Amino acid sequence: MTTPPPPSPPARGRRRAPTRIERAAGRAAALQRPRVLLALLLLLALTCVMLLDGYLRAEVGGDQRVRTGASANDVPEDVLDGGPILTFPGGRATTVSVPDRTIALTFDDGPDATWTPQVLEILEEYDVPGTFFLVGSMVARHPDIVRDLVEQGNEVGVHTFTHVDLSYQSEARVTREIEQTQLALAGAAGITTTLFRAPYSSETDAIDDYSWPVYKKLGEEGYTSVFIDTDSDDWKRPGVSKIVEWATPEDGEGASVLFHDAGGERSQTIEALPKYIEKMKAKGYTFTTVSGAMAAQQPTGGPAAARTSGAGGTAARAADSDDALQAAHHRATGATLWEGRALVAAVAVAEWTVPALSVGLLIVGVAVMGRFGLMLILARRHHRQRNRRRFGWGPPVTGPVSVVVPAYNEKECIANTLRSLARSTHPIEIIVVDDGSTDGTAEIAESLGLPGVRVIRQANAGKPAALDNGVRHARYDIVVMMDGDTVFEPDTVRHLVQPFADPAVGAVAGNAKVGNRRTLIGAWQHIEYVMGFNLDRRMYDLLRCMPTIPGAIGAFRREAVLQVGGMSDDTLAEDTDITIALHRAGWRVVYQEHARAWTEAPGSLKQLWSQRYRWSYGTMQALWKHRGSLKDKGPSGRFGRVGMPLVVLFQVVTPLFAPLIDVFTLYSMIFIDFRSALLAWLAVLGVQLLCAAYAFRLDREKYRYLLMMPLQQLAYRQMMYLVLIHSCVTALTGGRLRWQKLKRTGEVGTPAGAG
Repeated sequence: MTTPPPPSPPARGRRRAPTRIERAAGRAAALQRPRVLLALLLLLALTCVMLLDGYLRAEVGGDQRVRTGASANDVPEDVLDGGPILTFPGGRATTVSVPDRTIALTFDDGPDATWTPQVLEILEEYDVPGTFFLVGSMVARHPDIVRDLVEQGNEVGVHTFTHVDLSYQSEARVTREIEQTQLALAGAAGITTTLFRAPYSSETDAIDDYSWPVYKKLGEEGYTSVFIDTDSDDWKRPGVSKIVEWATPEDGEGASVLFHDAGGERSQTIEALPKYIEKMKAKGYTFTTVSGAMAAQQPTGGPAAARTSGAGGTAARAADSDDALQAAHHRATGATLWEGRALVAAVAVAEWTVPALSVGLLIVGVAVMGRFGLMLILARRHHRQRNRRRFGWGPPVTGPVSVVVPAYNEKECIANTLRSLARSTHPIEIIVVDDGSTDGTAEIAESLGLPGVRVIRQANAGKPAALDNGVRHARYDIVVMMDGDTVFEPDTVRHLVQPFADPAVGAVAGNAKVGNRRTLIGAWQHIEYVMGFNLDRRMYDLLRCMPTIPGAIGAFRREAVLQVGGMSDDTLAEDTDITIALHRAGWRVVYQEHARAWTEAPGSLKQLWSQRYRWSYGTMQALWKHRGSLKDKGPSGRFGRVGMPLVVLFQVVTPLFAPLIDVFTLYSMIFIDFRSALLAWLAVLGVQLLCAAYAFRLDREKYRYLLMMPLQQLAYRQMMYLVLIHSCVTALTGGRLRWQKLKRTGEVGTPAGAG
């Protein structure tokens, strides 16, 4: 029986007006690209944040090499034998010594959130200035400490951005290390400085032929390189008395003295510093900054140029002493100031984001491992329960059922679909609802002459409308719904309808199989269907919160479908929508593993993206539509209490974090510990392989497809994550999609051929 044919097509030469679905698809395609780019930009931004954080911690671009034992043939003798302050006035190397009975107290490797504030408290208590040679990455991470340090009257110098030995670095890297530190200082305290101390440097006699060009280059740019006369060696943690002893100059000589306020555990330094200051003041020493020491050695300078504290603890200051003590500082302005602030802001974001992501990923990792364990336990229990010899749903269901096949331009597949149904061992009527096809789908269905087939034509209105139309025309109480590209086995319908012997069951999900699995993309989807879909359904079945009856194979009580208002077009995932609606109406939804259907999966990456984009977005729409289930009471609220949180956690939140896990893994392999990161990745892959192998065993599938799984984890999985991110961006920006027709090949001809 058929409905009247549609009006004749327009005369040749006239362009056919696009259908509503085609117009909507065109609008959706126009909106997709910006959202894809936005999703990729979000992932790129997070990757950049990670790289910035790694760069700050010397994980990215770090260089731990330290040069020792090199010759110094090219270094002038008066430099090697000179004072600890090296300048290049007029291009000529000149050294300056610290005046007698004067200490230029210097600190390296800071700032540190723990130790530097304690050092500042001691200096303030004893009214002693210091010169801090700061690492740029630490400045960017602790700008408040640097600001306090400068406001207290101390002087700062550049100690490179990542604490690398510059003698190994290219000229561009040297420039970058200095400029980035200056930007950090500008962003933190609004200043730049002309003081410089190279990491791993000591006295001037340690300058070699590799480091000398660096000092010359920086000197020509106006930098003053600062070395030491006396080293406390506090980084060795030799004990407080040793630190004080080693930091004491000989015979009243002035000295540039080195301590460390960062770079390790500095409790001995904190304990030794007050004792050292008291000892040196008792010996008649005064304390100053590097600039103060240089000013004191100038012909117009004098002791008054430095802030001093004598043995009695009184302070003497010249009117311009503060300027002299911080003479190396220059106020940052213009682009330098704003670039510095931007750097500090970016670092603040990285400092907050990366640890938060680390905690989040740890939680997600534990949740995913827990989910794998729960799936394995419940899947085994489900299999054993449903395959017991005495298991049964009740009296056998033998009455006829209606099979609804919605079809839109399915000329490649419709014949195979209907022929497979005609071989059914269970009595059925077949209702083909042609949704305005333009490729002769309805004519093909009619021409087959198969018994029990009715073709119903309707104007193009979408799959939900076609399914509703089929339900209205169904003669029987049980309605099986399938896709027009799907092939059933002879016993599929018989197995599918048996759970309806239980009057509480309102719907049954079948076991969808990928028929075109010979290609790489098909094999990847085959693994996903067996492990990701069917193993999940076993778990959800026992938990009584099945979220989705697949469109390829599902059966419903006609009464239940009509009770919830039929198939809604409110979402793109009408199968998820009606499944949740049935739960909320109090019906039970179960999974029947023996009811197998062979479907044609997308054959190209473009089609796969389109399909999964619609699935993902439609699922989000359905979850949002039924958010009220969280407040439902009694048995009908079970989905809201159990299913909704599980679906949101494992189908939305966890996959959103998954790309970051991969980025973290890749980052760790490249910049931190390749072996440990690789072993961790292989361990996770092993767990997934174990789950997949068990799922294949339950479904009696061939294990050879699991050989594709490592490659699937490297390529296919990433694409699915990007699809989900794309869907989330679309949802957050208020975009709407419509059905997007996939190109079919008709490759899935018979169930036997599918294997």
